[in-house]
Amino acid sequence: MKFRDRNILIVGGTSGIGEATIKLLLDEGASLVVASRQEPLKDDNIQHIHLDVNEMGNELDAIPDELHGLVYTPGTINLKPFQSLKPQDFQNEIQLNAIGAVKVIQATLRKLRAAKGSSIVLFSTVAVQLGLNFHTAVAMAKGAVEGLGRSLAAEMASKQIRVNVVAPSLTDTPLAQNLLSTEDKKEASNQRHPLGRYGQPDDIAQAVVYLLSESSSWVTGQVFHIDGGLSAIKHV
Repeated sequence: MKFRDRNILIVGGTSGIGEATIKLLLDEGASLVVASRQEPLKDDNIQHIHLDVNEMGNELDAIPDELHGLVYTPGTINLKPFQSLKPQDFQNEIQLNAIGAVKVIQATLRKLRAAKGSSIVLFSTVAVQLGLNFHTAVAMAKGAVEGLGRSLAAEMASKQIRVNVVAPSLTDTPLAQNLLSTEDKKEASNQRHPLGRYGQPDDIAQAVVYLLSESSSWVTGQVFHIDGGLSAIKHV
């Protein structure tokens, strides 16, 4: 059990990719703290902390003194034409995706350092590299997350804290339900990806668990594109 006696904090994690990650980590023996607005799945190895990152106080003081991993999962899919978005929409995206991550990392940094070998996993999107219609707000915010991840990896390397970013394409989660609400939409999404299907939460969760584990102990500062080949292969 790769994560026995290891404490992992999942921010978000009550559905979709976060929930899939929790299930995999529990199978590997991890002790989990889930900080979220909603209750996570019930398990004796999960400590729940009620947390809204936009109104965050000192809630994370309650986590263990040694923190071996941190996964920041909150995000949105606010897909609209650029002219339909207000400046406040862009600010909201930055606040949740980037500033929220900053606040959580700063609140837990001492405990991440205390583990003497820890891993932070952040989330971006394929739209940062690829450029997609109607993604200006989310791509701008997630681009900030990628910059944060790379720069923080450089600064934290000497402290034995690794920082990596996962950039998925469309994945079958509650957040994406409107994009996959009909069989026609599902088939169109399948066809857009070189591997012939859109993602499942476990596709992404497996990569997250790898980045949290000692198997990736020489990996930091990377953006992992888990996207069915969409960002790297010309699909004909």
